[in-house]
Amino acid sequence: MAVLWPAFLMAGVLEMIVFSVVDPQQLHGFGGEALGWSSTAVYTVAFFVFWGVIAVAGFLTEVLDASAEQVNRGAQP
Repeated sequence: MAVLWPAFLMAGVLEMIVFSVVDPQQLHGFGGEALGWSSTAVYTVAFFVFWGVIAVAGFLTEVLDASAEQVNRGAQP
């Protein structure tokens, strides 16, 4: 929860910032065609993508910040 909750809050902030500039109805796929999704679908998918990316970054920070004792705690002698 130390990673997921802040990631959730920041995903909400990032979504507000991105969609204050980007119109979800004007988004196009990689082929150049309009997505054709509803605004709600675009907001939902974008929120979960933002949340996932921020959560992975937070998790990696936690892992990389661990001490050698924490990392090797379960290692066999």
